[in-house]
Amino acid sequence: MTLPDDHAKDYIEKYMTQDAIIKVQGKYPLQGSVRIQGSKNATLPVLAACLLIPGKCVIHNCPIITDVMYMLRLLEYAGCIVTWKGNQVTVDACNVKEFRLPGEYVKKMRSSVILMGALLGRLHEVGIDYPGGCVIGERPIDQHLRGLEALGAKISMEGNYIHASSGKLQGAKIAFPSSSVGATQNVLLASVMARGETRIQNAAKEPEIAALCSFLRLAGADIVGEETGQITIHGVEELHPVEFDMMPDRIVAGTYLFAAMAAGGEICIKEAPIMHLTQVLHVLENMGGELKLRQESQEIELRVKERTKNLSYIETNVYPGFPTDLQSPLLSVAVVSEGKLLLKERIFSGRFKIVEELRRMGADITEYSNSVLIRGSSCLEGRNVIARELRGGAALVIAGLAASGITMVTDTRYISRGYEDIVRDLRTLGAHISINKI
Repeated sequence: MTLPDDHAKDYIEKYMTQDAIIKVQGKYPLQGSVRIQGSKNATLPVLAACLLIPGKCVIHNCPIITDVMYMLRLLEYAGCIVTWKGNQVTVDACNVKEFRLPGEYVKKMRSSVILMGALLGRLHEVGIDYPGGCVIGERPIDQHLRGLEALGAKISMEGNYIHASSGKLQGAKIAFPSSSVGATQNVLLASVMARGETRIQNAAKEPEIAALCSFLRLAGADIVGEETGQITIHGVEELHPVEFDMMPDRIVAGTYLFAAMAAGGEICIKEAPIMHLTQVLHVLENMGGELKLRQESQEIELRVKERTKNLSYIETNVYPGFPTDLQSPLLSVAVVSEGKLLLKERIFSGRFKIVEELRRMGADITEYSNSVLIRGSSCLEGRNVIARELRGGAALVIAGLAASGITMVTDTRYISRGYEDIVRDLRTLGAHISINKI
């Protein structure tokens, strides 16, 4: 793989080493504007979809993050030729021939599981280790496997190794017992060139599903209904190469908005996916943020003049509910806001790993099985804290912005999985923040 430009090389050196540390000097309000990177959760399935297309696909606004790098390594291993310049990635999948994927990268990134559907669609066979990624509770792939089996795949497991094979896949009616983004993506990738019609009931409705469907449709797929939760796919014989502009990352946009809520000040988010942030913007406004939305220019202005106040109850949910990926950034704001908040996690069972670190900074939080009670108005003090997963790591940076003194966030490798350069972006907004080696 051709490495990205000098900025990306610098990013790799800064964030992907075990001894990197983010230093935050708190109590400085944010000011200015920042552009939002391309979406991590949309880019990964689109890159997987490139395996289905025997030709060169070009992806613009591709985020320079470690998960994308891992995905591209897996595509190369399967036989693709990958080039990367700036935020543009070209994937030539003319000679895809390897169905066994190396555990080295599969175990680092949960999204690698969606390569099952793509390789079954292209080679009719795939061998993959159980996927890895952040440790945020149980994340079974049962629905992925059942969906692929419904299309005709024969699946066997030996330890952590999964093997699937098929002849020509056959369209089927698949009803998911609960909405799953990854399972929906896997079935989409496997079914676009299957015989006949596939109908997915209770499909995920996240914007990232719509982005994948848009990419596949541009390449010649016949897909309708992705925004309704009832997706219908009519299989086609082949797909053709395309160029595709990646949507902005709604989770990164939400992270920086919550950063401003914690630090105070006035910021402008440019190239913001406003229509995908409805619940987040509702929470921000009700916590005391002053918002101006500019749909035509895709800008969000947020002004925080006074101390924020907690809502009494918030729960995460599938889209269009409040996103689980922004639960930790919200938690960092809630601990310094006035009043109490009961925050319930409905998606993942182990997503409160940040609680222990926030308590060390002075937060008043009681943890239950799937919820936390935050008693706000805490005066946080800077501490040495550990990023234990992706969004929790970003949330600790946010906590550092609100804390007195200096906060040191270690194990930045988690943060680099989803943020192109969180230090650069927050410094652009006036934060006193840097990244160094220990």
